[in-house]
Amino acid sequence: MQFLRNIVDKTRRLYHPPGSKLHKLWPLFDANETFLFAPDTKAQRTGPHVRDYADLKRTMVMVIFAMLPCLLFSFYNVGYQHFLAFQGMEPRPSYELGWLQSLLGATPDLANVTFWDRVVFGLQRMIPILIVSYAVGLGIEVGFAILRKEEVSEGYLVTGMLVALIVPASIPLWQLAVGVAFSVVLCKEVFGGTGMNIFNPALMVRAFLFFAYAGQMSGSKVWVAGNHTAGMIDGYSGATPLAAAANAKLTQANLDPTGTVASAQDAIVDATGKVALGWWDLFVGLCPGSAGETSALCCLLGALLLVITGIGSWRIMVAGVVGLFAAGWAMNAGLGHLDGLGSLPPHYHLVMGGFAFGIVFMATDPVSSPETNTGKWVYGILIGVMTVIVRAVNPAYPEGAMLAILLLNAFAPTIDHFVVASNIRRRLARHG
Repeated sequence: MQFLRNIVDKTRRLYHPPGSKLHKLWPLFDANETFLFAPDTKAQRTGPHVRDYADLKRTMVMVIFAMLPCLLFSFYNVGYQHFLAFQGMEPRPSYELGWLQSLLGATPDLANVTFWDRVVFGLQRMIPILIVSYAVGLGIEVGFAILRKEEVSEGYLVTGMLVALIVPASIPLWQLAVGVAFSVVLCKEVFGGTGMNIFNPALMVRAFLFFAYAGQMSGSKVWVAGNHTAGMIDGYSGATPLAAAANAKLTQANLDPTGTVASAQDAIVDATGKVALGWWDLFVGLCPGSAGETSALCCLLGALLLVITGIGSWRIMVAGVVGLFAAGWAMNAGLGHLDGLGSLPPHYHLVMGGFAFGIVFMATDPVSSPETNTGKWVYGILIGVMTVIVRAVNPAYPEGAMLAILLLNAFAPTIDHFVVASNIRRRLARHG
């Protein structure tokens, strides 16, 4: 590390002090230096100062560690869904190739697909998405930092990975680049950069892509990645479990003697004509969907790390689950037998779609969520309730987590305002 430190110190003279040859690029140099080494800024020796090297970059890195289970699982599941989709297609590939040949663009015999074949294919699809997400987003943020003569913000370290995990693996890269540019410029930088944005930037990327390019982001379809270099089609369109449940029609066979839904799986089978995934399958995540959202198990592992390190708010996570279960139960108990997601048991809402990923990694965004503890409970509960309402009532968009979080992002300052005002009134009453 001392060797690297020496190189950085020698290079510094090109960027600093003012008047140096490359001083205009000082924000870029500073961003790289503080990413590699702990900042040398120290608090005064006197006074109640916190003396700690932990800065925003290291906080963001911890969030990335929490998302690693979802990212690693996406490498496997993207490949798994690819080969699963082609099992029922004719003619089947007949040549037998190993994982190295898969890396070069060929597809092995479906009868001999290995774990590494799936992983390598997933890497082929996910790595370009990650590169485009980070290149476009960080490039824009560095450009704004240079123009404003400010430090490069660290927030996009997390946003870049979030974006890659909430879009389909088959998303055209140019569309992804446009969506990232829209979000970073118009939903973040115009408000002042990291810490000033109203809405979660990653969710704004998804919202822009959904409304601008609905064919690639439709909530009722998922595009399983194809392999064009091997002479196959670019993608395969099929219903996600959430979309299948949304289109399900209740029949008498799906109702037990008490008149309640026997199982959500029966309803999905009616809609798709195929054997549906069970609750455990959905919890593990081996099902179609956006790259990192399918596994509630991986989201749970990330949630544990965020809560243990104190970075993510456990109140928002717990409140979101409580609100989701309450709304799901009320939808079943109070509104009678509804078709589609209105009849889905609450525990299926938890593992279907992107709710688990959203409530763990995006609803807990400290910038766009409330700051008061009471506000966090209200915020989380309303996200859970709105997710079920959007899913059950809106026939065009069965995935309600994105819209629910964005809506509550807009009301987060209002929630804090009323919580603080209520506290002030109580204190005035208590102290006369």
